[in-house]
Amino acid sequence: MTPKNPRPQPTRQLTLVILITALFLVVEVAGGILSGSLALLSDAGHMLTDLLALVLSLMAARFATLPANHVKTYGYHRLEILTALVNGSVLVLVAAILAYKSFWRFFAPVPIHGSMMVGVALAGLAANIAGLWLLSDHGNLNIRGARMHIMGDALSSAGVVAAAIVIAFTGWYRLDPIIAGVVSIVIAVGAMRLVREAVDVLLEAAPAGVVIDDVRRAIAAVPGVVEVHDLHVWSITTGLPALSGHVRVDERAATVPDETLGRIAAALRERFGILHSTLQVESPTFNERCDVGH
Repeated sequence: MTPKNPRPQPTRQLTLVILITALFLVVEVAGGILSGSLALLSDAGHMLTDLLALVLSLMAARFATLPANHVKTYGYHRLEILTALVNGSVLVLVAAILAYKSFWRFFAPVPIHGSMMVGVALAGLAANIAGLWLLSDHGNLNIRGARMHIMGDALSSAGVVAAAIVIAFTGWYRLDPIIAGVVSIVIAVGAMRLVREAVDVLLEAAPAGVVIDDVRRAIAAVPGVVEVHDLHVWSITTGLPALSGHVRVDERAATVPDETLGRIAAALRERFGILHSTLQVESPTFNERCDVGH
């Protein structure tokens, strides 16, 4: 049986966030041009990257709801992971560009129109907070990637606001690249974590928090189970773990395999949250019959 995605896809929320981001992208570009602030224009570029990432996330969320077919037997769940991988990779690139620009800006500071910069940055920060709130109740990697983009933008906007206020009173223009450098590090750390988790899913690593030996022991503890081998646990997508394996049972359990499978399924569901499992039940003489057949 092909598993269904148990998590609702927040396409409506994503659409609203995209519209808000697009609107305030225009505001930041206009504000950057009018104030002569390269920091605001850089933040607008960051917001443009976020906008593209959000569009990708929306596409992935819509595709993830499509039913499975005879070719794509698991449906389109993995599009969430692929999109998260793209988003994380783009974030790493953005962080590197921000770090590079902040390094050179430190040695060649540019005067900033503080009051206009504060107003525009506050508007951008408000838009980011609205986006974070709209996407706060969803935890798959795709939505986490979108939310992380917005979080990076919110940090950038907050940094711009703080820098503009200090610059307006002190004229210390080097504060701008310092804050940009800190923001780039925060973005890079979160992005690398996102990329690592996406790669783990694509490599079919065990889900976070699931220890294979614990799963093996839980199955072996079911009455009638003699041995567990060829055990695999992976994630179809985030929050949707799957399991396959071979279970050798004793003579009594071999006569009522459905009862044994039911107990195993209950243990996997209750202890590890694994709802989709494929198990081959083998009688005590299974290996002997295979050897004879060969």
